[in-house]
Amino acid sequence: MSFAPSPLPLSPRPPGTDAPPTCEVPHFAPVRVRGGRHQLRQLVRHRRRAVAVGLVVTAAALVAAGPRDTEGARGHPLADPVREHRPATTVSAPVRIADGATVRLLRPGDRVDVIAAEESATGGDARVVARGARVSKVPEALDGMADSGALVVLSVPRSTAARLVGASSTARLAVTLC
Repeated sequence: MSFAPSPLPLSPRPPGTDAPPTCEVPHFAPVRVRGGRHQLRQLVRHRRRAVAVGLVVTAAALVAAGPRDTEGARGHPLADPVREHRPATTVSAPVRIADGATVRLLRPGDRVDVIAAEESATGGDARVVARGARVSKVPEALDGMADSGALVVLSVPRSTAARLVGASSTARLAVTLC
């Protein structure tokens, strides 16, 4: 860089004469912010609160900057769209339990596991057909039906109800309280 003099001619007047005349500035009290220093000290002392406030502000900023449409996040489109999961609808499934005395222990609202025991000469297998099924009703036992078990109405998802019906046709069903 060169510091060459400017090609413009110097003004014939002395410096400072082109400025407006001075005027008196009115006197006013200084502006003081009360508690500013105290609040900063208190904020430093309470770091947990400061971190929590920072997290809240960050979360609010992220929510405000997030996607506004219901189609999903902005950016690259998905190759395979994600299927929507529909909530499992529950149905009432009447189930005949082999042991009637066990059913008399149940009350509406209880949670039970239903177990299917295959009948065979070699002992058979037992498998859990429904887990955590909610007992919705325990009908009154009919006279003379003690040998054939007892009926209980369970609230289960539709797919589990289909498994219960299939298992009850080939196996004896039992329940365990959860």
